[in-house]
Amino acid sequence: MDKYIDYYNDSKKVTYHEQTDISNILKLRAVLKTLPDFCKDYFRAMDPLTTTKTRISYAYDIRIFFQFLLDENPAFKDYSMKDFTVDVLDQLKAIDIEEYQEYLKVYKNGDKTETNGERGLKRKISALRSFYAYYYKHEFIQTNPTVLVDVPKTHEKNIIRLDADEVAMLLEHIEHCGDELTGQKRVYYEKTKERDLAIVTLLLGTGIRVSECVGLDVEDVDFKNNGIKVTRKGGNEMVVYFGHEVEKALKKYLEVRKNIVPVAGHEHALFYSTQRKRIGIQAVENLVKKYAGAITTTKKSHHTSFAVLTVLLCIRKQAIFTL
Repeated sequence: MDKYIDYYNDSKKVTYHEQTDISNILKLRAVLKTLPDFCKDYFRAMDPLTTTKTRISYAYDIRIFFQFLLDENPAFKDYSMKDFTVDVLDQLKAIDIEEYQEYLKVYKNGDKTETNGERGLKRKISALRSFYAYYYKHEFIQTNPTVLVDVPKTHEKNIIRLDADEVAMLLEHIEHCGDELTGQKRVYYEKTKERDLAIVTLLLGTGIRVSECVGLDVEDVDFKNNGIKVTRKGGNEMVVYFGHEVEKALKKYLEVRKNIVPVAGHEHALFYSTQRKRIGIQAVENLVKKYAGAITTTKKSHHTSFAVLTVLLCIRKQAIFTL
Protein backbone atom coordinates (compact mmCIF):
# COMPACT_ATOMS: atom_id res chain seq x y z
CA MET A 1 0.00 0.00 0.00
CA ASP A 2 2.83 2.39 0.90
CA LYS A 3 4.04 2.34 -2.69
CA TYR A 4 0.80 3.73 -4.01
CA ILE A 5 -0.62 5.98 -1.28
CA ASP A 6 0.52 9.46 -0.35
CA TYR A 7 0.61 10.20 3.34
CA TYR A 8 -0.03 13.61 4.89
CA ASN A 9 0.97 14.93 8.29
CA ASP A 10 -2.00 17.21 8.88
CA SER A 11 -3.63 16.27 12.16
CA LYS A 12 -7.11 17.53 11.30
CA LYS A 13 -8.02 16.17 7.90
CA VAL A 14 -11.43 17.34 6.74
CA THR A 15 -13.01 14.58 4.67
CA TYR A 16 -14.92 15.08 1.45
CA HIS A 17 -18.17 14.27 3.23
CA GLU A 18 -17.43 16.73 6.02
CA GLN A 19 -16.58 19.42 3.47
CA THR A 20 -19.81 18.65 1.60
CA ASP A 21 -21.82 18.92 4.82
CA ILE A 22 -20.23 22.29 5.66
CA SER A 23 -20.99 23.59 2.19
CA ASN A 24 -24.55 22.28 2.34
CA ILE A 25 -25.18 23.84 5.76
CA LEU A 26 -24.09 27.24 4.44
CA LYS A 27 -26.31 26.82 1.37
CA LEU A 28 -29.24 25.83 3.57
CA ARG A 29 -28.80 28.90 5.76
CA ALA A 30 -28.84 31.09 2.66
CA VAL A 31 -32.06 29.47 1.39
CA LEU A 32 -33.74 29.76 4.81
CA LYS A 33 -33.16 33.52 4.75
CA THR A 34 -35.44 33.70 1.71
CA LEU A 35 -38.26 31.65 3.30
CA PRO A 36 -40.95 32.78 5.75
CA ASP A 37 -39.46 33.03 9.22
CA PHE A 38 -41.63 30.30 10.75
CA CYS A 39 -40.03 27.69 8.42
CA LYS A 40 -36.87 27.66 10.52
CA ASP A 41 -38.63 25.60 13.22
CA TYR A 42 -39.34 22.81 10.73
CA PHE A 43 -35.80 22.63 9.39
CA ARG A 44 -34.33 22.74 12.88
CA ALA A 45 -36.49 19.74 13.80
CA MET A 46 -35.39 17.89 10.66
CA ASP A 47 -31.70 18.34 11.44
CA PRO A 48 -31.10 15.13 13.44
CA LEU A 49 -33.33 13.05 11.17
CA THR A 50 -32.06 13.90 7.68
CA THR A 51 -28.93 14.67 5.69
CA THR A 52 -28.00 18.23 4.77
CA LYS A 53 -28.59 17.34 1.12
CA THR A 54 -32.16 16.30 1.89
CA ARG A 55 -32.83 19.46 3.87
CA ILE A 56 -31.56 21.68 1.05
CA SER A 57 -33.77 19.87 -1.45
CA TYR A 58 -36.77 20.30 0.85
CA ALA A 59 -35.96 23.98 1.41
CA TYR A 60 -35.94 24.63 -2.34
CA ASP A 61 -39.17 22.66 -2.71
CA ILE A 62 -40.92 24.56 0.08
CA ARG A 63 -39.81 27.84 -1.47
CA ILE A 64 -41.41 26.79 -4.76
CA PHE A 65 -44.64 26.14 -2.84
CA PHE A 66 -44.74 29.65 -1.39
CA GLN A 67 -43.83 31.12 -4.77
CA PHE A 68 -46.79 29.23 -6.22
CA LEU A 69 -49.07 30.90 -3.67
CA LEU A 70 -47.68 34.32 -4.57
CA ASP A 71 -48.00 33.72 -8.32
CA GLU A 72 -51.26 31.81 -8.54
CA ASN A 73 -53.45 32.49 -5.50
CA PRO A 74 -55.29 35.86 -5.61
CA ALA A 75 -55.63 35.85 -1.82
CA PHE A 76 -51.89 36.49 -1.55
CA LYS A 77 -51.38 38.90 -4.45
CA ASP A 78 -50.17 41.66 -2.11
CA TYR A 79 -47.88 39.38 -0.08
CA SER A 80 -44.13 38.99 -0.19
CA MET A 81 -42.42 35.71 0.73
CA LYS A 82 -41.60 37.02 4.19
CA ASP A 83 -45.22 38.03 4.89
CA PHE A 84 -46.41 34.44 5.25
CA THR A 85 -47.03 33.14 8.75
CA VAL A 86 -47.85 29.61 9.86
CA ASP A 87 -51.56 30.50 9.82
CA VAL A 88 -51.53 30.44 6.04
CA LEU A 89 -51.25 26.67 6.11
CA ASP A 90 -54.65 26.45 7.77
CA GLN A 91 -56.21 28.63 5.07
CA LEU A 92 -55.46 26.17 2.28
CA LYS A 93 -57.66 23.30 1.14
CA ALA A 94 -57.02 20.06 -0.70
CA ILE A 95 -57.95 21.78 -3.96
CA ASP A 96 -55.07 24.23 -3.43
CA ILE A 97 -52.62 21.34 -3.05
CA GLU A 98 -54.00 19.74 -6.21
CA GLU A 99 -53.55 23.03 -8.06
CA TYR A 100 -49.97 23.19 -6.77
CA GLN A 101 -49.34 19.68 -8.06
CA GLU A 102 -50.59 20.72 -11.49
CA TYR A 103 -48.50 23.90 -11.35
CA LEU A 104 -45.34 21.87 -10.71
CA LYS A 105 -45.55 20.14 -14.07
CA VAL A 106 -44.54 23.37 -15.86
CA TYR A 107 -43.84 26.71 -14.20
CA LYS A 108 -41.72 29.82 -14.62
CA ASN A 109 -38.69 30.44 -12.43
CA GLY A 110 -37.48 33.88 -13.45
CA ASP A 111 -36.56 33.59 -17.11
CA LYS A 112 -36.41 29.80 -16.99
CA THR A 113 -39.21 27.32 -17.61
CA GLU A 114 -39.05 24.47 -15.09
CA THR A 115 -40.66 21.06 -15.51
CA ASN A 116 -41.12 18.05 -13.24
CA GLY A 117 -41.64 14.44 -14.16
CA GLU A 118 -42.99 11.70 -11.92
CA ARG A 119 -40.04 11.68 -9.53
CA GLY A 120 -39.84 15.46 -9.23
CA LEU A 121 -43.56 15.72 -8.51
CA LYS A 122 -43.41 12.97 -5.91
CA ARG A 123 -40.46 14.54 -4.11
CA LYS A 124 -42.00 18.01 -3.98
CA ILE A 125 -45.37 16.76 -2.74
CA SER A 126 -43.60 14.54 -0.19
CA ALA A 127 -41.65 17.58 1.01
CA LEU A 128 -44.86 19.56 1.43
CA ARG A 129 -46.50 16.65 3.28
CA SER A 130 -43.57 16.49 5.69
CA PHE A 131 -43.73 20.27 6.16
CA TYR A 132 -47.44 20.21 6.96
CA ALA A 133 -47.11 17.13 9.19
CA TYR A 134 -44.62 18.90 11.46
CA TYR A 135 -46.86 21.91 12.12
CA TYR A 136 -49.96 19.73 12.48
CA LYS A 137 -48.24 17.38 14.94
CA HIS A 138 -47.06 20.30 17.05
CA GLU A 139 -50.54 21.90 16.96
CA PHE A 140 -49.52 25.06 15.14
CA ILE A 141 -52.32 24.30 12.64
CA GLN A 142 -55.65 22.49 12.86
CA THR A 143 -55.84 20.97 9.38
CA ASN A 144 -53.56 19.05 7.04
CA PRO A 145 -54.95 19.05 3.48
CA THR A 146 -51.87 17.34 2.06
CA VAL A 147 -53.03 13.96 3.41
CA LEU A 148 -56.16 14.26 1.28
CA VAL A 149 -54.13 14.46 -1.93
CA ASP A 150 -52.53 11.37 -3.41
CA VAL A 151 -48.78 11.39 -3.81
CA PRO A 152 -47.94 10.98 -7.52
CA LYS A 153 -46.99 7.44 -8.46
CA THR A 154 -43.67 6.69 -10.10
CA HIS A 155 -43.04 3.88 -12.53
CA GLU A 156 -39.94 1.75 -12.29
CA LYS A 157 -37.44 2.25 -15.09
CA ASN A 158 -36.00 -0.62 -17.05
CA ILE A 159 -32.39 -1.31 -16.12
CA ILE A 160 -30.39 -3.19 -18.70
CA ARG A 161 -27.45 -5.18 -17.40
CA LEU A 162 -24.31 -5.90 -19.33
CA ASP A 163 -23.15 -9.34 -20.28
CA ALA A 164 -19.48 -10.30 -20.14
CA ASP A 165 -18.84 -9.43 -23.80
CA GLU A 166 -20.33 -5.96 -23.38
CA VAL A 167 -18.25 -5.33 -20.27
CA ALA A 168 -15.11 -6.33 -22.15
CA MET A 169 -16.14 -4.14 -25.09
CA LEU A 170 -16.62 -1.11 -22.84
CA LEU A 171 -13.27 -1.46 -21.09
CA GLU A 172 -11.50 -2.19 -24.37
CA HIS A 173 -13.02 0.92 -25.87
CA ILE A 174 -11.80 3.12 -23.00
CA GLU A 175 -8.32 1.66 -23.28
CA HIS A 176 -7.94 2.10 -27.04
CA CYS A 177 -10.45 4.69 -28.28
CA GLY A 178 -7.72 7.32 -28.40
CA ASP A 179 -5.33 5.36 -30.57
CA GLU A 180 -6.36 7.25 -33.69
CA LEU A 181 -6.51 10.68 -32.08
CA THR A 182 -3.94 13.39 -32.72
CA GLY A 183 -2.99 16.76 -31.29
CA GLN A 184 -4.71 18.13 -28.21
CA LYS A 185 -7.39 15.43 -28.28
CA ARG A 186 -4.71 12.76 -28.01
CA VAL A 187 -2.98 14.64 -25.21
CA TYR A 188 -6.25 14.91 -23.25
CA TYR A 189 -7.06 11.24 -23.82
CA GLU A 190 -3.65 10.08 -22.57
CA LYS A 191 -3.97 12.38 -19.57
CA THR A 192 -7.30 10.94 -18.48
CA LYS A 193 -7.27 7.34 -19.79
CA GLU A 194 -5.99 5.57 -16.68
CA ARG A 195 -8.27 7.61 -14.43
CA ASP A 196 -11.34 6.92 -16.57
CA LEU A 197 -10.53 3.23 -16.84
CA ALA A 198 -10.07 3.00 -13.07
CA ILE A 199 -13.37 4.80 -12.39
CA VAL A 200 -15.45 2.68 -14.77
CA THR A 201 -13.79 -0.57 -13.66
CA LEU A 202 -14.39 0.36 -10.02
CA LEU A 203 -18.05 1.20 -10.63
CA LEU A 204 -18.64 -2.03 -12.51
CA GLY A 205 -16.64 -4.23 -10.17
CA THR A 206 -17.99 -2.99 -6.84
CA GLY A 207 -21.46 -1.59 -7.47
CA ILE A 208 -20.78 1.64 -5.58
CA ARG A 209 -22.71 4.76 -6.51
CA VAL A 210 -21.13 7.58 -8.47
CA SER A 211 -21.52 9.86 -5.43
CA GLU A 212 -19.65 7.29 -3.34
CA CYS A 213 -16.93 7.00 -5.97
CA VAL A 214 -16.18 10.73 -6.11
CA GLY A 215 -16.13 10.85 -2.30
CA LEU A 216 -13.32 8.32 -2.02
CA ASP A 217 -10.03 9.43 -0.52
CA VAL A 218 -6.77 7.76 -1.49
CA GLU A 219 -6.47 6.46 2.08
CA ASP A 220 -9.77 4.61 1.65
CA VAL A 221 -8.11 2.09 -0.69
CA ASP A 222 -6.71 -1.01 1.04
CA PHE A 223 -4.74 -3.24 -1.30
CA LYS A 224 -3.81 -5.62 1.51
CA ASN A 225 -7.43 -6.76 1.72
CA ASN A 226 -8.55 -5.43 -1.68
CA GLY A 227 -11.26 -3.25 -0.21
CA ILE A 228 -12.40 0.37 -0.28
CA LYS A 229 -13.99 2.24 2.62
CA VAL A 230 -17.20 3.77 1.30
CA THR A 231 -19.44 6.32 2.99
CA ARG A 232 -23.03 5.40 2.25
CA LYS A 233 -26.13 7.57 2.40
CA GLY A 234 -26.66 8.82 5.92
CA GLY A 235 -22.93 8.81 6.64
CA ASN A 236 -22.57 5.09 7.38
CA GLU A 237 -19.19 3.63 6.46
CA MET A 238 -18.61 0.16 5.11
CA VAL A 239 -15.88 -1.76 3.30
CA VAL A 240 -16.61 -2.92 -0.25
CA TYR A 241 -14.27 -5.54 -1.64
CA PHE A 242 -12.95 -5.74 -5.20
CA GLY A 243 -11.23 -8.27 -7.45
CA HIS A 244 -8.03 -8.45 -9.47
CA GLU A 245 -9.14 -6.33 -12.44
CA VAL A 246 -10.20 -3.47 -10.18
CA GLU A 247 -6.94 -3.76 -8.26
CA LYS A 248 -4.93 -3.62 -11.48
CA ALA A 249 -6.84 -0.59 -12.82
CA LEU A 250 -6.50 1.31 -9.53
CA LYS A 251 -2.78 0.64 -9.24
CA LYS A 252 -2.14 1.82 -12.80
CA TYR A 253 -4.07 5.00 -12.10
CA LEU A 254 -2.25 5.58 -8.80
CA GLU A 255 1.07 5.50 -10.65
CA VAL A 256 -0.23 8.38 -12.78
CA ARG A 257 -1.75 10.13 -9.79
CA LYS A 258 1.65 10.32 -8.04
CA ASN A 259 2.75 12.88 -10.63
CA ILE A 260 -0.24 15.18 -10.11
CA VAL A 261 0.20 18.18 -7.84
CA PRO A 262 -3.30 18.77 -6.44
CA VAL A 263 -4.89 22.09 -5.66
CA ALA A 264 -4.68 22.89 -1.95
CA GLY A 265 -7.48 21.22 -0.04
CA HIS A 266 -7.81 18.35 -2.52
CA GLU A 267 -4.72 16.37 -1.56
CA HIS A 268 -6.63 13.38 -0.24
CA ALA A 269 -9.02 12.87 -3.17
CA LEU A 270 -8.60 9.54 -4.94
CA PHE A 271 -9.75 10.75 -8.35
CA TYR A 272 -8.72 14.14 -9.71
CA SER A 273 -10.27 16.26 -12.42
CA THR A 274 -8.07 17.83 -15.08
CA GLN A 275 -8.09 20.93 -12.86
CA ARG A 276 -6.29 18.87 -10.20
CA LYS A 277 -9.29 18.98 -7.86
CA ARG A 278 -11.52 16.18 -6.61
CA ILE A 279 -13.56 14.99 -9.56
CA GLY A 280 -17.27 15.77 -9.33
CA ILE A 281 -20.39 13.70 -9.89
CA GLN A 282 -21.27 15.51 -13.12
CA ALA A 283 -17.80 14.90 -14.54
CA VAL A 284 -18.05 11.16 -13.88
CA GLU A 285 -21.53 11.02 -15.40
CA ASN A 286 -20.25 12.85 -18.47
CA LEU A 287 -17.31 10.52 -19.01
CA VAL A 288 -19.60 7.51 -18.63
CA LYS A 289 -21.95 8.99 -21.23
CA LYS A 290 -19.05 9.57 -23.59
CA TYR A 291 -17.79 5.99 -23.48
CA ALA A 292 -21.22 4.36 -23.22
CA GLY A 293 -22.54 6.21 -26.25
CA ALA A 294 -19.81 4.76 -28.43
CA ILE A 295 -20.63 1.12 -27.77
CA THR A 296 -24.38 0.95 -27.11
CA THR A 297 -26.13 1.23 -30.44
CA THR A 298 -28.50 -1.72 -30.27
CA LYS A 299 -29.90 -1.87 -26.72
CA LYS A 300 -32.60 0.52 -25.55
CA SER A 301 -33.24 1.83 -22.05
CA HIS A 302 -36.15 3.92 -20.81
CA HIS A 303 -33.98 5.35 -18.05
CA THR A 304 -31.40 6.98 -20.31
CA SER A 305 -30.41 6.78 -23.93
CA PHE A 306 -27.45 4.59 -23.00
CA ALA A 307 -27.72 1.06 -21.69
CA VAL A 308 -24.28 1.21 -20.12
CA LEU A 309 -25.06 4.57 -18.56
CA THR A 310 -28.11 2.95 -16.98
CA VAL A 311 -25.96 0.21 -15.52
CA LEU A 312 -23.23 2.45 -14.19
CA LEU A 313 -25.30 5.32 -12.85
CA CYS A 314 -28.14 3.23 -11.39
CA ILE A 315 -25.94 0.71 -9.57
CA ARG A 316 -27.24 -0.12 -6.11
CA LYS A 317 -25.05 -2.01 -3.67
CA GLN A 318 -23.99 -4.95 -5.81
CA ALA A 319 -21.50 -5.36 -8.58
CA ILE A 320 -22.70 -5.86 -12.13
CA PHE A 321 -20.10 -8.55 -12.58
CA THR A 322 -17.12 -9.97 -10.74
CA LEU A 323 -13.87 -8.27 -11.64
